[in-house]
Amino acid sequence: MSRVGKKPITIPSGVTISISDSQLEVKGPKGTLNTPVPSGVKFTQEDGTLTAERANDDIAAFHGLARALANNAVVGVTEGFKKELDVVGVGYKADVQGNKIVFALGYSHPIEYVLPAGIEAKTERVNTKTSINQYQLTISLSGIDKQKLGQVAAELNRLRKPDAYKGKGIRYADKFYKLKPGKTGK
Repeated sequence: MSRVGKKPITIPSGVTISISDSQLEVKGPKGTLNTPVPSGVKFTQEDGTLTAERANDDIAAFHGLARALANNAVVGVTEGFKKELDVVGVGYKADVQGNKIVFALGYSHPIEYVLPAGIEAKTERVNTKTSINQYQLTISLSGIDKQKLGQVAAELNRLRKPDAYKGKGIRYADKFYKLKPGKTGK
């Protein structure tokens, strides 16, 4: 039995949900999201809650998945999602110019990353991150679609993965990185 799938989703005020056989359309103050519904899973809406029900036990995994996707859509259109990345390394830079981010990451050329629609970025230097050696700045990504936001953060992280010895590169702000010790001379 899927514990996640059985939980009801409370619908905040200002959010409207249109239910069809193959998708949910969630409208809220921050925008509109469409969420796919797997076959065999049915959503019902009553008294300010949304519940997911499945036809049989063969699709138990999809039951929890459908409920989680619907909950992410409701949270996205009301509160939104946010991810932070740290740029670490001497001479490494990032600058937001309209809908693209221009990076200087130690390569022979600048890298331009075009942000997809619905994702916003801003850069800031946070003074509380003095514990990170060679810290440059933090990139804050925000949007209403959790999957798209995570994909953009992963693609930015892949531009220059943190190295194992000094941690230079584009790092997730909330992740702990254990650095390897370097060589020791005699």
